[in-house]
Amino acid sequence: MRKEFFIIGAGLFILSLLAHFLFKTSLLIAIFIFILLIIGIFNSLQHKHAILRNFPVLGYFRYAFEEIAPEIQQYFIERTTDGKPFSRNERSLAYQRAKNLSSTTPFGTQLDINTSSYEGLKHSIFPAHVNEELPRIIIGGPDCSQPYSASLLNISAMSFGSLSVNAIMALNKGAQKGNFYHNTGEGGLTAYHLQGGDICWQIGTGYFGCRNDEGNFDAEKFKEKANLPSVKLIEIKLSQGAKPGHGGVLPASKNTEEIAKIRGVKPHIAILSPPCHTAFNSPKGLVEFIAQLRKLANGKPIGFKLCIGQTNEFEAICQEMIDQNCFPDFITVDGAEGGTGAAPLEFADGVGMPLEPALIFVNKTLIRLNIREKVRIICSGKIISGHAILKAIALGADLCNSARGFMFSLGCIQALRCNTNNCPVGVATQDKMLIKGLSVSDKFERVYHFHKNTLYAANELLAAAGKTSYEDVDVSIFMRGDEFTHLSDLYFPDNLSNVTKH
Repeated sequence: MRKEFFIIGAGLFILSLLAHFLFKTSLLIAIFIFILLIIGIFNSLQHKHAILRNFPVLGYFRYAFEEIAPEIQQYFIERTTDGKPFSRNERSLAYQRAKNLSSTTPFGTQLDINTSSYEGLKHSIFPAHVNEELPRIIIGGPDCSQPYSASLLNISAMSFGSLSVNAIMALNKGAQKGNFYHNTGEGGLTAYHLQGGDICWQIGTGYFGCRNDEGNFDAEKFKEKANLPSVKLIEIKLSQGAKPGHGGVLPASKNTEEIAKIRGVKPHIAILSPPCHTAFNSPKGLVEFIAQLRKLANGKPIGFKLCIGQTNEFEAICQEMIDQNCFPDFITVDGAEGGTGAAPLEFADGVGMPLEPALIFVNKTLIRLNIREKVRIICSGKIISGHAILKAIALGADLCNSARGFMFSLGCIQALRCNTNNCPVGVATQDKMLIKGLSVSDKFERVYHFHKNTLYAANELLAAAGKTSYEDVDVSIFMRGDEFTHLSDLYFPDNLSNVTKH
């Protein structure tokens, strides 16, 4: 193709020059072709990109189409029900509720309901009255002296750094108005989180905000922030669903001078948190660390977050709790389908237990060991609707956290550019020009409405099932689509034989 390019290019260049001199046409055409020839010569001589070496100019179209491939997929190819990680229908639901608009849909479901992937609610012929009051749950075990009344739905861990300053402030102001908590993520507690909303301060392996010069845990720095009035809970991050066994990742393009100062690291370099804690390295050490943090925080609720991997390790942690008679006030269970701003593909696609079996396992383990009443279970992972909340509770959760649901309420369009610093709506970027597009005064209202309307939808579903309390919710109120198929196989042949014409 190189040979043809130069033959055709040189011929067109000569013809354009002749046309200019003979017919007084514009010289711009000849200049343009000459520039393309220079680019072609350069690409033919370079050794880095084979496609540009073989297709000196046309090769650029390949890179252009690759760059806009996510947009082509989202706007022209995907159907309303099959977008990933969230379908267009799910995203639209979040947008409508955030804008406080009607979230009704016309003409019936677009799902194939006769398959195992369909999960239907077993409604009651005699539904209960819909409760207008949004549900709350007390977090605080036997050793907690400052229990916290939490909303059933809260903002999951998202760090300042991964998200923009405007996004963080809008989330916290929305949490303040809706009376629910905002998890800081492992990036640390900053002034932008202190807009009046309740805070769950997450302590990750980097100990950002409570680390010493060597990067280890600093008890005095922790104590200072943990006792701020806005801080209601403290969460130790052991792992997260999107990259369990891997530390947090902040790309260099997002690590600004301000963020580096907050985290106590060097700016403009990629920040890779350690995969494990230095304050402890065993179940015994973890339980002792929980007790230490509870003492430093003057009795505020202390818990930990994890994605389940080797189940025997979680069982060992539970046994250590019993042996030391020291229990976390909550355990946050994340699923392998959880979100992240940046993760290696192998970890995102191939590590960790999905949320459903993880929730069942954690709940059943705590029940088997007779310690379930001492610990609240928080579910985190693709919680975006009232149906998802009810399902999580049926599988064993007491309350739920959502990250991407609240990102949608901020205006996230699932552009899949969180790790590039080029988020087009100013949510997951540190580009000041893009951040300006996110209006805090508008978006915090949307955060508030998304929370309120999603919980009200959960209340409606609860009532449809004939229940008046979330404590009455279990898996018996759900059915899978293939149950209909089995029923058909079992009963229709007999029924049909009674109506067959003879």
